[in-house]
Amino acid sequence: MTAVERFLDYVSFDTMSVESIDAYPSTPGQRELLDHLRDQLKELGVSDVRQDAKYGCVFASIPSNCPERTIPAIGFIAHVDTSEAISGKDIKPRIIEDFDGEDIVLNKELDIVTRMEDFPEMRDMKGKTVIVTDGTTLLGADDKAGVTAIMELAAYLVAHPEEKHGTVCIAFTAEEETGRGVDHFDPAGFGAHFAYTVDGGRLGDIAGETFNAAGAKLNVKGRSVHPGDAYGKMINALQVLMDFHGRLPGKERPEHTRGREGFFHITEFKGNVEEASSEYIIRDHDRERFEERKELFRKACEETDRAFGGGVLTLKLVDQYYNMKERLDPHPEVMEKALEAMRKCGVEPKPEPIRGGTDGSRLSYMGLPCPNLCTGGGNFHGKHEYLCVEEMLTTIEILKTLVREWALD
Repeated sequence: MTAVERFLDYVSFDTMSVESIDAYPSTPGQRELLDHLRDQLKELGVSDVRQDAKYGCVFASIPSNCPERTIPAIGFIAHVDTSEAISGKDIKPRIIEDFDGEDIVLNKELDIVTRMEDFPEMRDMKGKTVIVTDGTTLLGADDKAGVTAIMELAAYLVAHPEEKHGTVCIAFTAEEETGRGVDHFDPAGFGAHFAYTVDGGRLGDIAGETFNAAGAKLNVKGRSVHPGDAYGKMINALQVLMDFHGRLPGKERPEHTRGREGFFHITEFKGNVEEASSEYIIRDHDRERFEERKELFRKACEETDRAFGGGVLTLKLVDQYYNMKERLDPHPEVMEKALEAMRKCGVEPKPEPIRGGTDGSRLSYMGLPCPNLCTGGGNFHGKHEYLCVEEMLTTIEILKTLVREWALD
């Protein structure tokens, strides 16, 4: 099986995760793919393959073949689920060889076109092989390209016992897109000293920094009165939420921020005059600024509640994850070896802070320092998602080289 065949096999599984479903995994397709990966690892000849009977996560390890010296055990982690932002059912991948760098008509009948003026970075892949969708689903490169790369690494190490390496630990998880990917992950049981999530984008992307993140939900109990007789009586729950939203900095939203700039992002707004709710996410790379953002948010709630007489607006604010940089900085070798592996593969590393989070964010705070590596994909969570085959193949070489780097010491 080639790497491309392996990737196409994995995207045939519908593994969308659904945040509103309180189960792990939230959908049966995730368990089906996890079972499939378990069986494939065994078929490859990986000696230590295990699966969490309740939650389905798959773990494996390839023992060190250098018993004469101590080499840190390293891990590679990817998730099987895809975003619920767009369907992942009945994906119809299309392989474009020798991509001409021009607009891609994904679906002529539905007039769905990936235009280079919207996605100019795709012009860099001119002359390469690109896998896209038919415009009705996402592709699933996030993160089945990462799953593919790790499986290819496992196949290589088993087939080449002459390749000297320490213990290599592997994990495939579910529910990353819902933020619950490592809810049932046991770092000690995993067995690695350090790990890498293979869940990034374009070739060379490497991240040792993420947002600090919080989620907020606002609930309003209004008072409905006929609008013709509403003076001094009505409390419009929708208006309360609009008033609150207006108290947040207008330019500190995702569409106006980039790099290390944080934001407030409204993700849901619903209800009626009598009762309404809204949800937000709060993000910032700087921990101090993150705490300031949460305090500003709380004060805006208090001011809004007072403006409408008090007792109408309630807030639930919960921290979700923290910037993994704080936990990676004491272990610079983890990033340094990944950077060197990229350079040895002819790739210029592009360390950038993730404007989001990964399973590695939480794992780093669980005692497993865990930066994020590229996969070769892009335009995730949408119908314009793609995978550059050459970039995925180079990612696989980076993983092999990274294993060698750890074995050099």
